[in-house]
Amino acid sequence: MQKRRIAMIRNDWLRILEQCKSKVLQRIAPLLGTLDKPQPDLGIGAGGDPLRKTDLAAEAAVVETLMAHEVSFTLISEESGMQRFGKNFEECFVTVDPIDGTTNLMRRIPFYATSIAVSDKPFLMNVHSALVADLFHGTTYKAQKAEGSFRNDQAITSSNNTSLEEAVLGMDLNSYKIDVIAPRLTELIKKTKHIRHFGANALELCYVADGTTDGFVDIRGKLRTTDLAAATLILKEAGGLITTPDNRPLDAKLDPKQKVDFIATGNSEIHSKILGLVKSGKERE
Repeated sequence: MQKRRIAMIRNDWLRILEQCKSKVLQRIAPLLGTLDKPQPDLGIGAGGDPLRKTDLAAEAAVVETLMAHEVSFTLISEESGMQRFGKNFEECFVTVDPIDGTTNLMRRIPFYATSIAVSDKPFLMNVHSALVADLFHGTTYKAQKAEGSFRNDQAITSSNNTSLEEAVLGMDLNSYKIDVIAPRLTELIKKTKHIRHFGANALELCYVADGTTDGFVDIRGKLRTTDLAAATLILKEAGGLITTPDNRPLDAKLDPKQKVDFIATGNSEIHSKILGLVKSGKERE
């Protein structure tokens, strides 16, 4: 009976995640008018960033929605860390970045999202259902393993552009280690005319998934798996690639303290070109 219920829930996950998104929008709406006022000190979240009322409200909305469906799960959140709900909490892991791009939200920059990934085990490779919701523009990306990726219910495919000169590449250089990171990227920067960074990494990976951009590079070792758990599945189901900088499959524990670096692209040809231009950390040593 329990296995049958798990199978039924798995088949229904995208509908549940859509409800989570709706609840998040409902919960943060009253807080958006208070962003210019002094914000309370709520401490530091599990991921190491200051807690905000919007982040906690979004997280609570996700948890309440799942509990309303009587789902047993382990929550892996950038805000509250690991929490267990229900009797069979080891059968389902829900990895959440309640607000991806909190700084953008607080500064009213219109690029922030909610990211939710569901897996059978607490690892990136085990994510089977995912949703990333652009909370400002109303765009929703979602995917289930082996069933493709969608933007607002329309199927998406990643870019087939193979020219670095024409490519639009996301690149996160926000790091105190910039003197170490920048030399590893110098040759890639020379070959690429159009470099962007928008400030919400899950959403930026979804832009690679739908072909808005051609790739996204982050070799800082700062990005948490909670940031990219959902977007990684969405990208792969859209036909894109995401690997480590030395071209190994990207897999890591789903944990707010687990950090990764990666190269994500729309197709294998441009992926190979980027890999050939990014120097490894060993070369720098």
